[in-house]
This record gives sequence, C-alpha cells and structure tokens, in this order.
Amino acid sequence: MSCLEAFMERIFDEKKVAACIAKSKYYSILSTMDVDFYLIKYEKGEFVSSPFQTESLFQIVEQGSISIYIIRDDGTRHALSSGTTDYFLGDMDIFYPRSGDVYAEAAEPLTCIAFSIDKNRETLLSNNRFLALICSSLSSKIGTMTTLDAAPASLSERVMSYMKYKCDGGILKGVERAAFHLHCSARQLQRILNQSERAGLVKKTGKGTYKLCELE
Repeated sequence: MSCLEAFMERIFDEKKVAACIAKSKYYSILSTMDVDFYLIKYEKGEFVSSPFQTESLFQIVEQGSISIYIIRDDGTRHALSSGTTDYFLGDMDIFYPRSGDVYAEAAEPLTCIAFSIDKNRETLLSNNRFLALICSSLSSKIGTMTTLDAAPASLSERVMSYMKYKCDGGILKGVERAAFHLHCSARQLQRILNQSERAGLVKKTGKGTYKLCELE
C-alpha cells in the first residue's frame, strides 16, 4: 500500500458523488463524461499526490485546499502553488508521465472528485470539451507562475503579487502557510501585512486573514 493510499477514504456512494458533481462549476462537462467518478477525503497533512502514488488520478478539489511543492536536494520544501475549490490535479498526467518530484498535500480537511486517468485515457483524449477545459487550466497555471516569477524582488511587492494572483478573491488566509509559499518567515510576512494595512493596501478581515483592497 502506498503512502497516498494509507489513510485517504474513497467514497463510491452514487448519490453523494452526484451531489458533489452537481455543485461543481464544471457540471455541464462532468455530467456528460463516461467515467467512473468517486470521492476521496483526505485529512490535513495527507499526500493528495506524490512520487509514491501507484496510479494516475484526475482530481478536482470540491472542498478544502492543497499546497503543492517540491523537495530540494537538501531536504527543504520549495512551494510551487496552492489550490482551493475547483482546482485540478492530474491535468498534466493526461499527456505526460507524472513528475517524480512534485508533492500535493492537503492543507486542511479535503474532499476531491476523482477518477482514474489510466483507465480512461483514450476517452479523455477524445473528449474535446474536456480537453478545452484542461488547456484552460494549464494556461492559467502557467500564466500565474510566469507572473510570479517575473515579480519584483522586494518582499513587499511579492506579497502584493501573491495576494493578487494566487489568493482566491485577493484574500490571504493563514500567515504561516502564506509565508511558506513566499519563502519568508511568518514574522517577516506579518510585518509586511501590518505595514500594508497602515498604508491602506490591505484590510484585516479576521485572525490571520487579509484582503487586498484594490480587488474590493
């Protein structure tokens, strides 16, 4: 049994699966696909995808959030991305073998809509509406990464870019998690957020939660 399979819970109840698909923003496409959908529930800290995974799964975040990162040679984590509701995992795996260095981890209790890529590859590659959806997802991810890679070097500007391009609705939730993605300490990030709040750039909306004012 792989690390991925050791703790996650798979749910095959047709009514529960159908209810989650019906709530998805991709319902019009998912409802026409001839694949066997099921749900997977993860606890915080569990791997959603990892080099130890023994099967290729396509997963859509239905509830919760994930952190995506690589492990450097020195054992440290390097954040790549994060995702919340409607985020895709496995979109690259449809076309290419899975990268052995990328990890996706549940940042909180997580529920995903899932199906096997290996069992449905030919069906997926012949579905033009689904492929268009995947192309849109990949383009969005590449655009976000390119924008952040080109962002100015100062931490203050990086924080503003992070909130604008990687936080849903411009809302940063959780200072420690955001600090991990920004490759700084939580203390450094908190100082920047306090300064930005005084400058009217962000507004604190709750404990560890800040909203970018320009997106209001």
